[in-house]
Amino acid sequence: VLVTGSQTDGRGRLGRVWVAPPGQTLAISVLLRPRLPAGEPLEIDRYGWFPLIAGIAMTTAVAPLVPLHSVRLKWPNDVQIDGLKVSGLLAELLPGGRAVVLGAGLNLTIAEADLPTSTATSLALNDPILFGAALADRALAGYLTELGRLYTEFLRFSADPESSGVAGQLRDLCSTMGSQVRVQLPGGIDLVGTAIGIDDSGRLSVRKSSDGRVVAVAAGDVTHLRYE
Repeated sequence: VLVTGSQTDGRGRLGRVWVAPPGQTLAISVLLRPRLPAGEPLEIDRYGWFPLIAGIAMTTAVAPLVPLHSVRLKWPNDVQIDGLKVSGLLAELLPGGRAVVLGAGLNLTIAEADLPTSTATSLALNDPILFGAALADRALAGYLTELGRLYTEFLRFSADPESSGVAGQLRDLCSTMGSQVRVQLPGGIDLVGTAIGIDDSGRLSVRKSSDGRVVAVAAGDVTHLRYE
């Protein structure tokens, strides 16, 4: 595990630049080398669950810190407080395909005027129960504890998302399930429909509004649509 309060060369999804004010955020990277109970390597098609596991862990860590607000996970990698992003997560497969780095960024004390977008927020803006170093320590400890528990259970049950309880927790915490969504796919293609579930590989199942077909989405920018 590597943790810093000042990240100078961050990278977001799709190679985007990631910039955060020093001392006002946490950046956390965790190296995983997953093995199944008998010691065999994990099948690559199950790696899609790791960013979701990280998202569950961060959502679970943040929620008790801001008890007056709703904390939810937007598939695949945004933790939101009352619909505003407080944390982003990213999984990167290492060369050889047998290890993955889980990256997480958490906005701690960024003032409203300094937020990068109008859809972002920080813990300090949402009536946290702790402040300063205590807030950062509690958030970090909660995230790593829950991440370790979920990761261990996932592998103990041979990467079965249902038996391990991971899929059930995701359904409970994910605001995307049942929502009308627009997914911007790699290549600039837009998919509009209803998010109806998560498949065994962690992909989002979207029923297209245009023709009713169900499409499995492995990666993309998701926007929740709100119709009057």
